[in-house]
Amino acid sequence: MTVTAVGRRVLEHVISSEQFGRELLDSLFARAADLQDVRDERLKGRIMATLFYEPSTRTRLSFESAMLRLGGSVLGTEAARTFSSAIKGETLEDTIRMVSTYADVIVLRHDEMGAAARAARVASVPVINAGDGPGEHPTQALLDLFTIERELGRVDGVRVALCGDLRFGRTARSLALLLSLYPDVRLVFVAPDVVQVGGDILARLDERGIRYTLASQLDDVVSQVDVVYQTRVQKERFTDPHEFEQARSAIRIDATVMRRLDPRAIVMHPLPRVDELATEVDSDPRAAYFRQAANGVAIRMALLELLLA
Repeated sequence: MTVTAVGRRVLEHVISSEQFGRELLDSLFARAADLQDVRDERLKGRIMATLFYEPSTRTRLSFESAMLRLGGSVLGTEAARTFSSAIKGETLEDTIRMVSTYADVIVLRHDEMGAAARAARVASVPVINAGDGPGEHPTQALLDLFTIERELGRVDGVRVALCGDLRFGRTARSLALLLSLYPDVRLVFVAPDVVQVGGDILARLDERGIRYTLASQLDDVVSQVDVVYQTRVQKERFTDPHEFEQARSAIRIDATVMRRLDPRAIVMHPLPRVDELATEVDSDPRAAYFRQAANGVAIRMALLELLLA
């Protein structure tokens, strides 16, 4: 998915966390830091299409904000499953072929794993994966990693507890892949068996020599980590109501949990939350999730600049 240009590496599409190496991550994060307060016209005349087949608030609006801050324009739909020709039976491939003629970059969220890769194969413009079902969410993982670096001052050697829905939760899957690029990182996957992380992610970690453990209770590990990354259990991914209830009630972060967390550690969450993260945690300075969400604009500005400038 990547090509090499004179003096720098550029992306053709952004489909998976696997596309990113340390050099590209370092340069992207440095650029995002530089762009945080930028408002200019460097992408004037460029058009971004947001094609969302699943609901979104932060991802869609932060992409739109990023494009507008760089002087570009935005068009799209936040309910493409209903308010597009998909309802008439049009294939994703045909939709992408047409939208490619209207815009210079397509930001796609879809409910099917692999949809972004399918779109990239037929698109004549860059495609950015904004979440493909239970697959990946690479730009969320980028902003998550950026947040860890800014909050802790490093990524090398961090100890991260990834909690909640690790079976269907694309954000945790993508973040685990990016974290595996850093030396001495240790991961703990905290979830009940019904939503524990899949073997595909563990196989990649094994290939890269990353140390990890599996746990079912956050209380067992919370005092030993630098980052607690909580995720929502997604009801829409379950067909068995009993499995959903079992997963939903398993892990919750509240004031009691926070008392056991290291004073220098942080709590992250890709949002939205339901009841897995108590609002009483919001006032704790270690609660980084709103700062995390805000970082999405700068990261997406850097990506759009890389793809289009």
